Amino acid sequence: MDFELTDEQIMLRDTVREVLARTYDPESRLKITDTDLGWSRDVWGQLAELGVLGLAFSEADGGMDAGPVETMVVLEEIGRCLAPEPLLDAVLLPGSLVASVGTAEQRQRVLPEVVGGQRLLAFAHEEPGLRWPSTELSTTAVAQGDSYVLTGVKNPVPHGDCADTLVVSAALPDGGTGLFLVAADTVARKPFRTFDGRRGAQLEFDSTPAEVLGTGGDARSAIDAALVQAQAALCAESLGAMAESLRLTTEYLKTRKQFGVTLSKFQTLSQRAADMYVSLELARSMSYYATAALADGTVDPVIASRARLQVARGARHIGQEAVQMHGGIGITTEYPVSHYVARLTAIGRTLGGDLEHLRVLTARVADYGLVEI
Repeated sequence: MDFELTDEQIMLRDTVREVLARTYDPESRLKITDTDLGWSRDVWGQLAELGVLGLAFSEADGGMDAGPVETMVVLEEIGRCLAPEPLLDAVLLPGSLVASVGTAEQRQRVLPEVVGGQRLLAFAHEEPGLRWPSTELSTTAVAQGDSYVLTGVKNPVPHGDCADTLVVSAALPDGGTGLFLVAADTVARKPFRTFDGRRGAQLEFDSTPAEVLGTGGDARSAIDAALVQAQAALCAESLGAMAESLRLTTEYLKTRKQFGVTLSKFQTLSQRAADMYVSLELARSMSYYATAALADGTVDPVIASRARLQVARGARHIGQEAVQMHGGIGITTEYPVSHYVARLTAIGRTLGGDLEHLRVLTARVADYGLVEI
């Protein structure tokens, strides 16, 4: 299998890297993440002009009809630059649900504006007190004439503070999980800031009017498929952040002197940096594995959990070593390493941590046959 990027994919990667690098040096990133919005609408507009927001959508829906590889290339650059723009939360995850479940009218009404950067989505699925994977939802949908009303609480909703339209999951009266479109300005929102500098919100629904996404019925399989794609996206973003953390660490070892020599001359530190590189390449292999499976049309939660588990372990190792080898400067707000570690930690707790994914894998051990030699 050829893992080399095509010329077009390399051009996409380099273009996105250039756009993000023009805006996000460590100082400017801190200024932007400290604003109320937490990210730059100017950068968002540039990504829309490049077609990045439409990579995952078909041409009929206003997108570029690109494959998963192109999307993961962009997400890796977002992770490498720590760009706070909510590509996954406001476009890819909720947008994939609209694309797969929505009617032709709903897709034409919503997705072109998402691709153009005029409309922000958010997927309201997680609920307080539920561990991943969320199955028994307490948010309910009640029929009211030809429409529905929703009642319940969703938290956390990543970037739910700035969304224009919400894609909400709720328990249906006859069982199953339905998906609904809700205007964000009709919902009580309690915004908050996460420890990695991103934004989220608690959403409270109180007989809130909702539009059925698609033709109705149980949408659990569509949700599971969208979450598998989101897991691969998180792996790709982690990969970019891990690679940059390793680069910053090795550069520091080459320049910081102790006892008259650079730290890179100490064999133990060089060996630890080499171990970081091994963790990065193991994570890269699993991230590529998850992306390749999606490119082949295989949407498998087991593959997603395999990738997330390995990437989470590698991210923890690289993050801890990066801070340790930088010393005190590694945990300061002014130095970028601490922000990379914070982001990797947050990703490691998004859509299940390594323990949750390990449970998914151990529960499937009995599905495999016994090999006797």
